[in-house]
Amino acid sequence: MEPTLPGSIRLPDRGTSPAAAIARRLGVATFALAVTVAVVYLGRDGYRDLNEDGISLLDAIYYATVSLSTTGYGDITPATDSARLINILVVTPLRLLFLIVLVGTTLELLTERSRQAFKAQRWRSRVRDHVVVVGFGTKGNAAIDTMLGDGGDPGRIVVVDTDPERLRLAGNRGLVTVSGNAARSEVLRAAGAERAASIVVAPSRDDTAVLVTLTARELAPNATIVASVRETENVHLVRQSGADSVVVSSETAGRLLGMATTTPNVVNVIEDLITPDVGFSIAQRDIEVSEVGGSPRHLSDIVLGVVRGVTLHRVDAPAVDALEHGDRLLYVKKVTPPEGS
Repeated sequence: MEPTLPGSIRLPDRGTSPAAAIARRLGVATFALAVTVAVVYLGRDGYRDLNEDGISLLDAIYYATVSLSTTGYGDITPATDSARLINILVVTPLRLLFLIVLVGTTLELLTERSRQAFKAQRWRSRVRDHVVVVGFGTKGNAAIDTMLGDGGDPGRIVVVDTDPERLRLAGNRGLVTVSGNAARSEVLRAAGAERAASIVVAPSRDDTAVLVTLTARELAPNATIVASVRETENVHLVRQSGADSVVVSSETAGRLLGMATTTPNVVNVIEDLITPDVGFSIAQRDIEVSEVGGSPRHLSDIVLGVVRGVTLHRVDAPAVDALEHGDRLLYVKKVTPPEGS
């Protein structure tokens, strides 16, 4: 994998892989060389060697190599008219084919780099309301799985990481990737963070989460920032840095483990609710006109909470006993599995 400059954008490429393209060109070059060797060796009586000891198979390989590469030392030359005619009609076209393969590979490499730079510039100028995911480890990967399971577009998810292997895996999933430390503002700018709808901060260290959240909030004051930390004592630091929501990974896992010792079925239900592609899931929707004025507890959906403005209310809170225009419901949704699953 070629080195990636910090802050550089890599857009998913669904075409032929570089390894396959190079292998195909090497195959064409080898074929041209083999045909030239065969032509020269079969017509060896028409060639003159300075040593006057005849043309061996090694001489034929040597002549084909220097001829196709246009080196031409002149120590082996076609001497008869038939050998010269074959050189004109066969060896010269093969020489041109060989050169086209070599030069074409170099030009395509330069063209590919220019094309990637142009695509990255065009993407940066057009991208809006996307999701930036900082960290493609276990947490970041699971967050992306959830977004894609909810029907998210992989082309509108940008992964920021410093690990080339993680970036490669993210690119293979059709995600836009940016290499670099997300605590640096230029790296987040490369990911278009200032125009993002949401930023998911999921690094492996809590101090990194604080720095990334600070940088992200400075660049994107209106974006929704969701961060993950390992320890509860660091929640207030991440919130003060600008996170809208903070998930404590170690504490959440510990609670589930504790529940599993006495009520394992509860854990199964929770797992079902946070898995978007099967069973049930938690979703959000706007209320319908017919629901205005009614109680969320009397709806056919299982309502868990009501979002009014930017405030989340429990379903039994007196403030939302009568629904209003603009309210949004958090409810349990039945998920229909995809056909064929």
